[in-house]
Amino acid sequence: MYNIQKAVSRLNFAPKLKEIEVTDIKAGIAVFKPKPDKPVSYAALKAVLKKAGYELASSEITVAGTLARDDARWWVVAESSGQRFALEGASVDQALDEMSAGERVEISGGWKTAGEGTKTLEVISPRTVKKDALKGHDTSATHSFVLAGFGASAAVSPAEILKALAPIRTTSPGLTVYRGGAVTPRLFLVKQHLGDLNVSRQTFQLSVSYTPTPRLQLEAEIPFSRLTFDDGVTSGSGEGFGNLTLWGKYRFYRRVETWGDRQAAFRFGLELPTGKKSAPSERQVRAPAFVRQQLTPISGGLSAHLDAAYSQARGRFIFGGNVEGSFRSARDGFRLGHELRINTDLEYVLLPLKYRRPTKELFILLETNYVDRGLGRVAGTAVRGSSSREYFLSPGLQYVATSRLVFEASVQIPLVRETGPQVLRTDHNILIGARYLF
Repeated sequence: MYNIQKAVSRLNFAPKLKEIEVTDIKAGIAVFKPKPDKPVSYAALKAVLKKAGYELASSEITVAGTLARDDARWWVVAESSGQRFALEGASVDQALDEMSAGERVEISGGWKTAGEGTKTLEVISPRTVKKDALKGHDTSATHSFVLAGFGASAAVSPAEILKALAPIRTTSPGLTVYRGGAVTPRLFLVKQHLGDLNVSRQTFQLSVSYTPTPRLQLEAEIPFSRLTFDDGVTSGSGEGFGNLTLWGKYRFYRRVETWGDRQAAFRFGLELPTGKKSAPSERQVRAPAFVRQQLTPISGGLSAHLDAAYSQARGRFIFGGNVEGSFRSARDGFRLGHELRINTDLEYVLLPLKYRRPTKELFILLETNYVDRGLGRVAGTAVRGSSSREYFLSPGLQYVATSRLVFEASVQIPLVRETGPQVLRTDHNILIGARYLF
């Protein structure tokens, strides 16, 4: 919903973003009072919403002003802006019965832009007319609009109800706010082991995304890790930045339906060799070189990531999935194996039970994560026992605190761990995070 509000706020006649209110999310209704001294345009409202990915189904307007009459039609002239609105429809004569030009009125009804180019005019089909409406009343117009394919049940598309919302561990094909973005800090608490070697890893990851067009999203992501290890004889710790990854996402498909939303996107990532590469020595931890290299914040050098994602929302349910391939190059002779990841995401809007306005939603998620990793390398040589196949179950929660802020938590639990004798085995991976739109 924040995306809708931000889109409308770009209009020169729109008020501040916080004054654009979604009054009925189930019916897809939003209202706002424009700036009183600015002329309004239905066509402009429709166009700016279309750029943000929405179809404007209908709109109503309330205008307080003075009646006027010419040979062709009735008009109402807004008091503050002086903008003229043509009155049309079968109900005009009945609605203005026994009224005359110069009377002060407040007119509510359907709103549209008629004509093209320099011959456009704003048209109202009157539903109600009140006499003497300007005495002691605000003279600015009020607009309400209905979005096609939006609303009905708690989650037509959570990614569209609030662009900050997305799966936790599964790539979403949705974009953040058009001509805006999101800041996403996350903390990962990971426990691993290999024989007598026990590893605790705390990783803080910060990502910043920006959406310059309705189809393209750009993102930068950098982690910082702190690690402790103990093999029963020696122990130690280390910390440092991981590799910086730059992402580009292109949403090539989207179909908005009544109470539903389908979308698909490609994503490409380039991982730069910027992270800390030094590993503990053999004196610090009794383990082969490939195992010791896994105690650094990096997985190798320059790497490419290719990703395809799809999601579908219907009512309170959302289903999504993505397939990602990672192709790694070595850094100082070390890299983990190339990876194939397949993730799925199932979400349900648990609260509120009766849904009318956005925010305060509680989502429950059940994600699955499959990771197939090939042989790694040390000193340019493939390492036997460094491949793995793992399958995880990841239940989680997301809470929409405000129209800009989401809190989330997830725990990743291994169900299948077919790992070689030189691969650290993940016992659990706890994620705590937030997402803030700007």
